[in-house]
Amino acid sequence: MTGVRIGLLGPTTLSGVVALPGRPRTLLARLALDAGRQVAVDALTEAVWPDRLPDHPVRALQSLVWRLRGALPDGLESGQGWYRLNVEASSVDAHLFERLALEGGRALREGRARTSERLLGEGLALWRGDALADVADSPFAGAAARRLREARLTATEDWIEAGLVAGAEPSRLVALLEEHTATHPVRERAHGLLMRALRADLRPSEALAAYERFRVRLADDLGADPGPELAAIHAALLRGSPGAAEVRARGNLRAPLTAIVGREEDRRRVGERLAGARLVTLTGPGGVGKSRLAAAVAGDLRTGFPGGVWWADLGAVAGDDDVPAAVATAAGLRESLPPSPVRDVIARLAEAFAGPPALIVLDGCEHVVDAAARLAGELLGRCPRLTVLATSRERLGLAGEALWPVRPLPVPGPGEDAAASPAVRLFAERAAEADPDFALLSGNLAVVVGVCRELDGLPLALELAAARLRYVSLEQLAARLGDRFGVLVGGSRTGSPRHRTLRAVVDWSWNLLGEPQRHHAARLAVFAGTFSEQSAAWLGVSAETLTELADRSLIAAHAGRYRMLDTIRAYGRERLDERGELQAAQREHAACFLDLAERAAPHLRGPGQRRWTADLAADRDNLLLAFHHAREHGDAATALRLALALEAFWAGHDDHAQTATRLRAALLVPGPAPESARAAATAWCLFHAHLCEQPARAADLPPAPPPNGRVEDTIIHALTTGDLSALARGRPHPDPWTRGRLSVVEAMLHDRAGDAPAMRHHLAAAARAFREAGGGWEAAMALAYLAAEHTRAGDHHEAGDARTQALALAHDLNITDQVRQAWAEAG
Repeated sequence: MTGVRIGLLGPTTLSGVVALPGRPRTLLARLALDAGRQVAVDALTEAVWPDRLPDHPVRALQSLVWRLRGALPDGLESGQGWYRLNVEASSVDAHLFERLALEGGRALREGRARTSERLLGEGLALWRGDALADVADSPFAGAAARRLREARLTATEDWIEAGLVAGAEPSRLVALLEEHTATHPVRERAHGLLMRALRADLRPSEALAAYERFRVRLADDLGADPGPELAAIHAALLRGSPGAAEVRARGNLRAPLTAIVGREEDRRRVGERLAGARLVTLTGPGGVGKSRLAAAVAGDLRTGFPGGVWWADLGAVAGDDDVPAAVATAAGLRESLPPSPVRDVIARLAEAFAGPPALIVLDGCEHVVDAAARLAGELLGRCPRLTVLATSRERLGLAGEALWPVRPLPVPGPGEDAAASPAVRLFAERAAEADPDFALLSGNLAVVVGVCRELDGLPLALELAAARLRYVSLEQLAARLGDRFGVLVGGSRTGSPRHRTLRAVVDWSWNLLGEPQRHHAARLAVFAGTFSEQSAAWLGVSAETLTELADRSLIAAHAGRYRMLDTIRAYGRERLDERGELQAAQREHAACFLDLAERAAPHLRGPGQRRWTADLAADRDNLLLAFHHAREHGDAATALRLALALEAFWAGHDDHAQTATRLRAALLVPGPAPESARAAATAWCLFHAHLCEQPARAADLPPAPPPNGRVEDTIIHALTTGDLSALARGRPHPDPWTRGRLSVVEAMLHDRAGDAPAMRHHLAAAARAFREAGGGWEAAMALAYLAAEHTRAGDHHEAGDARTQALALAHDLNITDQVRQAWAEAG
């Protein structure tokens, strides 16, 4: 329904008119709080009659709804036990305010002060009095009114801060804040804003007095001290930091053309690091947004550096000797300096920065890292009130240096709000700038998420990709990202040449490596996901080299493992392919993970299951990639050996359907392979296909090898013919895990024949055998299916006992969800 406006931020109104009597008004307010959502009849009757329900509450509610429909002819929908106000949430002023407050607060944190000021001003203008003022006595209104009141206070303070940052008249803000702090005397943030506004209005003594009054009040009333943020403002006042208007005149920091997105936590944490360290270096791979983050942080802290914030771009510097001159030029000193030796330039810089606190940003140090480190060390030693913020793909390596690794923007995980993801937000904002018709909608959200994942959440790659929407559709862009280096071109003409294409970004980092490092980095590109130091050694890459590559941001280290961004991985594979070394490296990778899988396989059937499952899970992506490489290269033997070694892991970690599909894929690889491996793969493919009740996943298998007395021959015969007699002969097998599997096959065949008691008997036998072997996962699953069958038979005592045992095993192995899913699948 369009054109309807409902007011809750004051007296309840409908399209601007207060025209509803008591109970219909209360009903409207309750429905409006959940506009567009179903509200249960019980919740509505409790809202309208909180003290005592009428004799026939449903009928009485229907009467009120009928009266409300007179004012909202198409605005009410109903169903079995519910009503819904059929309006957009933005038609209700409370919801519109909350959205504007959220967007305005986000814009403030992202450095878009004028946008923030506008959005928050629009939201605050919606208020006409206290929220839900004329239904405040209703219990449902209390919590909502408190929430809205707190949101209004926060939005007011955000709006004032945005005005301070945007350069609003400080005397007007001082007047607003004096009234605000008088009304809310213990809101610490409000007092901090008042002190900042007084400082900006060049009234520092009054700002100090305001702090002292608040400190005394806190001590007297609450026995507390001001928090660290207020204490930091007080300390800056004591240092004599000037007002914002004066500070803005110092430095060469330029206003950004676009807002930084998704870096709120980084900005806060880097600011904290700069408060405690005089040298902070932002590290990370090319295109991750180090420069953008440094600019945002420098802008945030500008008022704390009366000596100015000075940005020195070292990206275009040709050699080490040019670094001091580049910084001198950035600081406006070169015109007053005749051509001078490097030492004279450094001396002049030290003299210039010997005064009030100042911040130098050294951007793009990686290709002159030694010279940048020497200059930073020299200036920090001579200038005790100087702070340096550096960006580099590797650390400067000075004593006292604090590091902040800048990582790609997070992409949404399963169950997360994709539209709120920083990577998705960045792509959507830049896409809307490139194509005015672009909007992030439910219909294109999945494609946008896919693009963000494909590009690692790397900000530069996302911005380059969004810019392509001027020429291609979103779906075409997503389809072409397999050639990301050919597609992602055409960056900003004002940007550095190394940031205008994705290939140029990676070229820059790659060419800073020595030839041995480039060779090893390319070999690491055959890994998927994360990899261990031991796996890297299989490909001839030492622990020392891994450390060097991590220091240069070509790979990232975390929790004892390493990861390479997909973009760098794609570039490294190109280099291997150019050298004709790609297939050889892929074969070594497959051999590495075949070794791991075959070492793990016997332990997956016994008491070592938990530890080895965790080891395989850490390398799941690499194991699947090794399997893919073996199939792609026509290596049937390796494909079959991998599939057989991993089938128990896949069944537990993924599911039976995928396990059957992968075993079938291995069997379809042409080429020589041992008959025993083909027989085993055929048997277990049939086994998993029947367990998931999808026998089609085992369709069109190559003919099984001739029987040779193997257990697998027995399983193939039983599952293809339904003959139980062979299984009975094979049952007294010496290996308990094999006995367990044979019992599961017997249970499946009895189920197919409709013999439920026999099925339960063999499931119980399977569980006992698996527990004897130490295979907790298989035992838990057999018990889960057994519990479901006992329930179906009405034997709830036996069902409860089996379920208890299954859950105990599942809890120990952290597979409770899989066990519950097995119950659901079993009915």
